[in-house]
Amino acid sequence: MNWLCWPAGPALGVLLAAAASAQQMPTHTPGTSMPHPAQTTDSAASMNDMPGMSSPMSGAMSTMGLLGHYPMTRESSGTAWQPDSSPMYGYMSKWGQWSLMTEGYVTGIYDDQGGPRGNEQAFSNSMGMLMASHDVTSADRIGARAMLSLDPAMGASGYPLLFATGETANGETPLIDRQHPHDLFMELAGSWSRNLAGDRAISLYAGLPGEPALGPPTFMHRISGMDNPEAPIGHHWFDSTHITYGVVTAGFSTARWKIESSAFRGREPDQSRWDIETPRLDSWSVRFSWNPTADLSVQTSTGHLHSPEQLEPHLDEQRTTASLIWNKPLGPGRNWATTLGWALKDEQPGPALHGLLAETALRSGSNEVYARAEHEQENELFQNGPFAGRIFAVSKLSLGYQHEFRLAAHVFGALGGLVSAYDYPADLSSTYGSRGLKSFMIYGRLRFGS
Repeated sequence: MNWLCWPAGPALGVLLAAAASAQQMPTHTPGTSMPHPAQTTDSAASMNDMPGMSSPMSGAMSTMGLLGHYPMTRESSGTAWQPDSSPMYGYMSKWGQWSLMTEGYVTGIYDDQGGPRGNEQAFSNSMGMLMASHDVTSADRIGARAMLSLDPAMGASGYPLLFATGETANGETPLIDRQHPHDLFMELAGSWSRNLAGDRAISLYAGLPGEPALGPPTFMHRISGMDNPEAPIGHHWFDSTHITYGVVTAGFSTARWKIESSAFRGREPDQSRWDIETPRLDSWSVRFSWNPTADLSVQTSTGHLHSPEQLEPHLDEQRTTASLIWNKPLGPGRNWATTLGWALKDEQPGPALHGLLAETALRSGSNEVYARAEHEQENELFQNGPFAGRIFAVSKLSLGYQHEFRLAAHVFGALGGLVSAYDYPADLSSTYGSRGLKSFMIYGRLRFGS
């Protein structure tokens, strides 16, 4: 498939046309901050008051985003947006002309998923990320991001998670009631952006792996859900494309909105979690993002995934999502973030399956309370028997608490736990047991950042 596929081709055409019509930008010294007209006094003040922001970013890293003429706090996983007022927990530094941000964590978890199809397991998950940016001219910025995880060490079958489906542990049988581990290489990506007149910008992003312009920010990067140690059961409705082996994204943005398009590999990662897979640009997506205020971010997106499931290569998928993220700084060390989302997984051939998500996190100093509610239409819970392929509406509610404490400069520890309750059709009771409270996790986390 030609990499200038629809709609990635038209998006690149718009990008090049915008570059040709660009006016001369005011110059600034590379590596320094540029004022942003859309960043009001209130939002700028709130950034300095955010948890994890130990000092203003000027002098450590430019406050401008990698991919546009807007605050750096707006950027989340891949090329996705979040509210400008979102906190940042990375450690920022300089290396010559390069601005760097580093963060990472390792979490040890005891997981008990109840009922006949549940299981118990102790495991760990982890992530380390390095982001770098450099202003090569007064208007051009290049960036690089590397994100790695030792999740493959937990085992090919991941960890128990009731009603989670998707991918495979051995290339032969699907993972059901388990969440697959992340790959060692979660993101190896580069970017280029050019600021135009009037707060406009064009950008290119490419990754092997990377994340296409599809869905909201990935669950492990959303402020409302990043401290929750378990993946959403709707992961394959909203953000399973965050590790994609081959992606190119073109974007055009203003101070408030962005339109972008991706060409990418539709196949999800296989059971070999330690390697880098062969890139292929056989799928596409488009996403529109809008930040009307410093505390609100809205996106809608759709994408065609060619043969996403290794075990069902004849199936394609049209995935459509819409989400709203609201973030409100409440004062020094206090923040409240909420995400609402809807997704449609239209299997071709096959049914169209809906997913709903609501999650929130309230942080006050060292203490945080978080919750997540989900509702999905599942059709992969049974591979054989009378329930094979049948659609079941499943709901889940999780409530958790975390206490974080400083161990050293830029090193933090945390202890926490969560409980989950479920609701599902009575036909599933013989398989999953009684409805209600069924699972819990307790965990300890070691984090590097700020």
